[in-house]
Amino acid sequence: IHAHSQTGLTSQCLYNHNPTHTNLMKPLFIPLTLCAIILGTPAYSQSKSEAPVKKTPVKKAPVAAGPKPTISNLPYGPHERQVVDFYKADSDAPTPLVFYIHGGGWMGGDKSKVSGVKDYLAAGISVASINYRYVSQAMAAGVEPPVKWSLEDAARALQFVRSKADEWNIDSKRIGATGGSAGGASTCWLCTHDDMADPNSSDPVARESTRLMCGAPSGAQTCFDPHLLREWLPNMSYGGHAFGFRKEGQTREQEFQAFYDGRDKVMPWVEEYSAYHLVTPDDSPIFLQYGGDPKMLPEKGQSPKDPTHSAVLGLLLQTKLNEAGVENYVVYPGGPEAPWKSASAFLIDRLKSK
Repeated sequence: IHAHSQTGLTSQCLYNHNPTHTNLMKPLFIPLTLCAIILGTPAYSQSKSEAPVKKTPVKKAPVAAGPKPTISNLPYGPHERQVVDFYKADSDAPTPLVFYIHGGGWMGGDKSKVSGVKDYLAAGISVASINYRYVSQAMAAGVEPPVKWSLEDAARALQFVRSKADEWNIDSKRIGATGGSAGGASTCWLCTHDDMADPNSSDPVARESTRLMCGAPSGAQTCFDPHLLREWLPNMSYGGHAFGFRKEGQTREQEFQAFYDGRDKVMPWVEEYSAYHLVTPDDSPIFLQYGGDPKMLPEKGQSPKDPTHSAVLGLLLQTKLNEAGVENYVVYPGGPEAPWKSASAFLIDRLKSK
């Protein structure tokens, strides 16, 4: 039985082995068994030299529990998904903060799966991990495009966390974001979007900045122009659901084809919510981390096994970042070396730098 998961592959092989008996043995087997029942003695006896083997139960090593949030499920909006967990680093001085956005295609996932929190806290960096409204919930509410809720919730949550700077002992100027897959796409969007603060708002949270000191997404989708995606990754099939092309009974490929064919209609939305289309020289430094096969280096026009998380997407965004003069790093197996081995190492170094 093989069980697959979104983040990896687990294999379990179960089988029963039944010894076969020859026809000559069958007549003997039945009488011996009947005799054993009648006489009350075992049909098969164990020799005196064979002592019973006592099986010692194997004790499983306890799994170390991760740090628990200092504050759990604090609402930043009225919807049940608009909640944040806060992990406070032990420090007298205001601490930097990692703003974590979980992945799951904007269709699933949860803030409890925050990675690296132990390392951040040990480095004196606090962590905020958010939930946000799903694309499916936005579609049910008639929101266009559906990804509007997921991305704008990330911006609102960031503003809310900043509004807590004094209360939570946070340095509001030293906030870096991270997340995997869709959470990485949200991170890219925050890194490239103009500040969404409204200084004239009567809502104090809305007056807070949405700009980041830096970002470090993993496996991020960086562009949502379906024509450009198909040019760079011919087997791409991700993104249509974010812009309203999801239908019951439709395959991902059919969904993407509808997205491709309907591009002109949704292009204004793509330009608003796609990091690739938002790049300007004042954007935050960004560290884009990807996995992949080191024997198949990412190139424009290839069809990798996992186009949704291909480093080709990082290289696509890098072309725009380089043109704008924005500091960036694209890291993948077999690719150019960077001063940092991981997204968390980049964030710790940058957020703690003077």
